[in-house]
Amino acid sequence: MSKLNDSNKPYGIKEIARKANVSIATVDRVIHKRGGVARKTQELILSIIDEFDYQPNILASRLRSNKTYNLAILIPQVSKYTNFWAAPYQGVEKANAEISQFGINLKTYFFRLSQSESFTEQAELLLADNPDGVVIAPLFIQEATHLSDTLFRNGIPYVYIDTDIPDQNNLSYIGPPIYQSGLVAGQLALFGMRENGGEILVINHTNIINDGQHIKEIERGFVDYIERNKASVKIHSLNLPGADMEMLDTELGQYFEAHPNIQAVFVTNSRVFKVAQVFKNQKIQDKILIGFDNIDENVKALKEEVIDFLICHQPEEQGYRGVMNLYQNILLSQKIDKVQYMPIDIITKENCDFYSN
Repeated sequence: MSKLNDSNKPYGIKEIARKANVSIATVDRVIHKRGGVARKTQELILSIIDEFDYQPNILASRLRSNKTYNLAILIPQVSKYTNFWAAPYQGVEKANAEISQFGINLKTYFFRLSQSESFTEQAELLLADNPDGVVIAPLFIQEATHLSDTLFRNGIPYVYIDTDIPDQNNLSYIGPPIYQSGLVAGQLALFGMRENGGEILVINHTNIINDGQHIKEIERGFVDYIERNKASVKIHSLNLPGADMEMLDTELGQYFEAHPNIQAVFVTNSRVFKVAQVFKNQKIQDKILIGFDNIDENVKALKEEVIDFLICHQPEEQGYRGVMNLYQNILLSQKIDKVQYMPIDIITKENCDFYSN
């Protein structure tokens, strides 16, 4: 490595021109591929650029242009069902505080978790504003795919957070490895049951119609782990879409009565706190309970030792990275990794106070 680079001094066009014994204008022509430079001189300049590990100050150029960049965020609003989406929004706001000084405007479009029509309405408003880049939580697969196709045709880069849609032209996906999260849940279930034996119940409790593929992939990972490691364990699956608390209490109570050997319960989303409430109502203390996300209601049940394990994927960081990926791509012309999986964090009563989204 060059001694010049060892000094960690940032080198610019002026230093490159001095080293090559050419004018600054000549270096500028080579960097921006404008031509008019002898081949030998061009090769010399390029070798010095490599030696200095020079990166053009693209951001400064963007700032001098006084152009404003408009980024759009399409995510669910916080609902009565879960406050999970408060965390990604906090991440968006954190990113906004860091990059707004560079001429970037952020606008958030909130859709309702239970209504695909709401997603479509907000997507149409977003498109009408003609943004320069978009962060999408594509929970409604069909509608999100249509939006993605439109953005791609219009040359607008977009990023997915939380949920991925395969075979799309998104700049990146930032979120959990779904199947592997199911594997971890299966491992936790067997760990909790230890050698006690018994059966396992998987509960799919969601109001999102199009959430099926997401849930199926989680459940597939869970079942695969159990079958590979303890094939003798019987696995039940129960779908409870849209059940209110009273109905949930009744249906689960009846199910547990009919299947007394269930020793572990896995809820495939963040609404595990509702199942925890059933456990409390019916004084159930002999079953392991596992779910997702350290939202307030879940953490409360975790501390009360009703929930045993929560699996988390740093949702605030997802929102933050989504915005920063667009900033790095649009303003800095940086290459962005297509898939950016978040860690699979395991939260317990003992460590929940030290966990941050």
